[in-house]
Amino acid sequence: MSPGTHPNGSAGPADSAGSFGPLGFQLVLLRRMADHNPDLVEGARHRLGVSLTEMREANKRWQAMVRSPRSRSAAARYRSVLGSPESVAARRIGDLDCEARRWPVPLWPDLRFEVLSGPDGRVWNEWLVRAPEAPAPRLRTVEDLTPWSCTVDEAARAFAPARPLEGTAPTRWGLAFTAPDADGTPHEVVAEFTWGLLQRTRVSG
Repeated sequence: MSPGTHPNGSAGPADSAGSFGPLGFQLVLLRRMADHNPDLVEGARHRLGVSLTEMREANKRWQAMVRSPRSRSAAARYRSVLGSPESVAARRIGDLDCEARRWPVPLWPDLRFEVLSGPDGRVWNEWLVRAPEAPAPRLRTVEDLTPWSCTVDEAARAFAPARPLEGTAPTRWGLAFTAPDADGTPHEVVAEFTWGLLQRTRVSG
């Protein structure tokens, strides 16, 4: 265990009463994923050493921060909750310049939470991405698309061309693409993501 890492998976000291930090934010990520993968979420919650009540309370507190009329900007909110980002990089998307900030997520050591914001500070996107030094998953067949196995951009690259689909909530995305099974038979696939991480697939054909 590295210095400053708490056994419950939070970076630094555990979130104390009255504070909301990395541990609470990880619980918010899990709460959104529980609709699709309750067993995986339950296992992750136990690894973090928190109760179901604590997870629900963390989500309530996050929603209160987001919806507060005195709420700070999304970019400032993430910094206040997660601390200084691990990395900050300029990025160009089409004709627009933006800034990408990334934070570690102890629950998923190979992933980072990325926030893209424009020159005016407005957040454009917020999701989980692969850490630069982490190996990308091998995505070749439908069978490789297991829950939590890949991110949106990894699936889109592996099974290009992929068509983006409108999500059912602000933190959800979808992709439609064609992928072979282990025998080489092609199938139409709809993949659903929460916070950028694969949750489930629907396969037809």
